[in-house]
Amino acid sequence: MAKTSDQEAVRELLDTHGRTYADEARIHIRDTPQPLYQSLVLACLLSARIRSDIALAASRALTGAGLRNARRMADATWQERVDALGEGGYRRYDERTATQLGEGAELLLDKYGGDLRRMRDAAGKDIDALRDLLQEVPGLGPVGADIFLREVQGVWPEIAPYLDEKALQGARRLGLPGEPEELARLSGDTDPATFADALVRVALEKKSEPAKTA
Repeated sequence: MAKTSDQEAVRELLDTHGRTYADEARIHIRDTPQPLYQSLVLACLLSARIRSDIALAASRALTGAGLRNARRMADATWQERVDALGEGGYRRYDERTATQLGEGAELLLDKYGGDLRRMRDAAGKDIDALRDLLQEVPGLGPVGADIFLREVQGVWPEIAPYLDEKALQGARRLGLPGEPEELARLSGDTDPATFADALVRVALEKKSEPAKTA
């Protein structure tokens, strides 16, 4: 059974940090192509060595510019992507990221019709295979793949609990168990993405370097 102190730590964690990065980016996660694609873009932005608040603002700016799905991202000009990123303050990597977003959108359209559910199907029930397929997207490395999988696990329950090393680092800082299954039991009925992101925020909050990666 979970210790009372662990349960209290989880309640305090969720009271303090109980929101996802997708929530902050105003992405309403559903198992449909558009929000899944927006979550992928968010993962690309958050995985760069840039502050998470800037990445979130850039995600909102891309959405505001109408670049909500792979087709619209691919059809946009490079300059339109740069301008949207700049509006969100994402200027350090704006040119490279604009290129990667265009190339990534084309790849998703060519291989999966712009629908990330088809990528999930292509991986079968193998999470490692899905993580590898995600990393074929330009600009999305291991960290970005982890971010995406954390964000979508509430609508892709077959991958939950998805608690990557960053989330487990947060758990260790709180003195919580280090096993994903035990942590999932402690979280109870909490949305798994909310719980995972709360742990990530704990892992990041004491870091002093200016460029934080979610």
